[in-house]
Amino acid sequence: MPYVLINIPIGIFLHVPFEKSERTKKRIIETVAPIFNKKGYHNTALSDITAATGLTKGAIYGNFGNKENLAAACFDHNVKFLQKGLQMTWAAHPSSIAKLIGLLHFYQQNYEIVASNGGCPLMNAAVEADDFYPFFKEKAKKILLNWQFEIVSVINEGQNAGEIKPEVDALIFANFYIASIEGGILIAKTTDDPASFFNIIENLKSLVGHQLKTTT
Repeated sequence: MPYVLINIPIGIFLHVPFEKSERTKKRIIETVAPIFNKKGYHNTALSDITAATGLTKGAIYGNFGNKENLAAACFDHNVKFLQKGLQMTWAAHPSSIAKLIGLLHFYQQNYEIVASNGGCPLMNAAVEADDFYPFFKEKAKKILLNWQFEIVSVINEGQNAGEIKPEVDALIFANFYIASIEGGILIAKTTDDPASFFNIIENLKSLVGHQLKTTT
């Protein structure tokens, strides 16, 4: 009986294991990301990770190599929610004033999610990394500078369109805007007083809508 050679692409044997590995990594990140954000990089022990995921140390390191790589992946996952919020807000609003107020509304609506997840991941990582973890500091710095750039760009667009007062210093206001959001989350979470955050956001909305906007 003659043999029949069947030409099967080698990729078909690699596809399923690769997908399974990626699903496992995704599950680990989604499970461990809130733990890192709440406890911090230093205080999150390997036992916390294995207990939460139900996986062994070998399985964790087999997927990520080391704790640092896992922490970096979890940080990226945590900040992705906030980055997506900014992108959705920018896409939903045509004017600069509406974009700035819309982003404040996003934070207002999602405060409970951020708070229950351990607070703002950007601020948490920046504070912990300041003197001890340069790899975290650089990641936090990159995100913060990008956020600053986005706000400055929106203000500049508004000035060019005659919507925002020309005398407004875009960089100074961007830093104030970001600091108000981050500081508001810190105060509210530390004092267990969400209302204080909502008050800060409402005042910031009023500032954007009245003092920033060109009067007609």
